[in-house]
Amino acid sequence: MLGSGTSTGVPAIGCDCAVCRSTDPHDRRLRPSIVLEAEQGPVILVDTSTDLREQALANDLRRVDAILFTHTHADHVFGLDDVRRYNHMQRAAIPCYADAGTIASLRRMFSYVFEPPKQIGGGIPQLTLTEITGPFTIGSVDIIPIRLFHGTLPVLGFRIGSFAYLTDCNRIPDQSWPLLDGVRTLIVDALRHRPHSTHFSIAESLDVVARLGATRAYFTHICHELPHAETNARLPDGVQLAYDGLVIDIA
Repeated sequence: MLGSGTSTGVPAIGCDCAVCRSTDPHDRRLRPSIVLEAEQGPVILVDTSTDLREQALANDLRRVDAILFTHTHADHVFGLDDVRRYNHMQRAAIPCYADAGTIASLRRMFSYVFEPPKQIGGGIPQLTLTEITGPFTIGSVDIIPIRLFHGTLPVLGFRIGSFAYLTDCNRIPDQSWPLLDGVRTLIVDALRHRPHSTHFSIAESLDVVARLGATRAYFTHICHELPHAETNARLPDGVQLAYDGLVIDIA
């Protein structure tokens, strides 16, 4: 778990609330991202968060074989330029996977990468873009894309075996629920207790966990209204707030 925070990060700039002033390291939340490390397989980064460099250093992330993108909001893609370092170390372009809308947005937002100028200074990320149109495989890892909605914006979650990662969403459409049958370990968006127009609340995410019958669930994209220890004490068994640096083993 590279980052478990909302788009502003926690602590938020200029905020003196109890969570932002907390000395509990679990209350320090970088922008949302995970890395999947398959045993004797590829290292797959999900999103290039604004905090990618800091996350990579904190977690000693020395290799990235592929990148999956959920969508192109700033907190999920603005660390893209830091991928250059992996190009330098690995001496290869890195394949990136996203839906058609996300690919179009990436090309527009990072035109200097995909339509490079004649003078490129210190270099630009070397990437290839592959459109996700259905289940696909990276090395030994089979990945099922899950259509979600982030308000009215279509985004992607991802399922790998009995694990699913569903960040930045407030609705799972009917056609996506069958793709989640059998998920036992879940990371899902849960911004705060109060309802929000584009993110699940704690109560809504608990409903998702119950419907899926997941045995382990971790809430992510957490804002500064949720103190880690106090919130976890109120959550049911098998459910907790994720935190930066959390490692989850999945069979």
